[in-house]
Amino acid sequence: MLDKIGIAKRIAKEIKDGYYVNLGIGIPTLVANYIPKGINIVLQSENGLLGMGPFPFEGEEDSDLINAGKQTITTLPGSSTFDSALSFGMIRSQKVDLTILGAMEVSEHGDIANWKIPGKMVKGMGGAMDLVASAKNIIVAMQHVNKAGESKLLAECSLPLTGVKCVKKIVTELAVLEIADEGGFRLLERAPGISVEDIRIATLGKLIIEGEIPEMQL
Repeated sequence: MLDKIGIAKRIAKEIKDGYYVNLGIGIPTLVANYIPKGINIVLQSENGLLGMGPFPFEGEEDSDLINAGKQTITTLPGSSTFDSALSFGMIRSQKVDLTILGAMEVSEHGDIANWKIPGKMVKGMGGAMDLVASAKNIIVAMQHVNKAGESKLLAECSLPLTGVKCVKKIVTELAVLEIADEGGFRLLERAPGISVEDIRIATLGKLIIEGEIPEMQL
């Protein structure tokens, strides 16, 4: 079973050389620390930054440099800052190659719910709506089950949707899955120490299992 860092490490393997990548709040922000060596990419933060680097070491934080989740970050040589209007112009015009988001629920059709927290007041979905509507490719980083042990990979989302039929791939503490064209979660890899049956039990939506499922490599 993976922890949050393990999920981030596995997702980092999906990033290709030359990509412009947007990292959502939560687990996705950790991906910045695990970009494979030899891969040159540009990380975009929706609050107005191109060229985001890894998190700073303790004592080296600059409170003026933050990501969309208000965490302190670093910048790389050649980075640039700008207003949110320009940032969302980049997103809406599909200049971002890959968006990595957290989620509370994903459906077997690729629908995502990641903004409405049950029982809590929220200001709105923020930039997530623009990201899911415009991204060329969306990978979700999430926990397979909630704290009560209930599946978050469902036939239909129960929470208000952020986007419809937009998710391509999901990485959880248990598995790597992709959304099949015909609907359903196609199992691609299982986490170390996790069996196919473990994943089957933890998935309420349609699970597609084809052949031998390899253990993921981090």
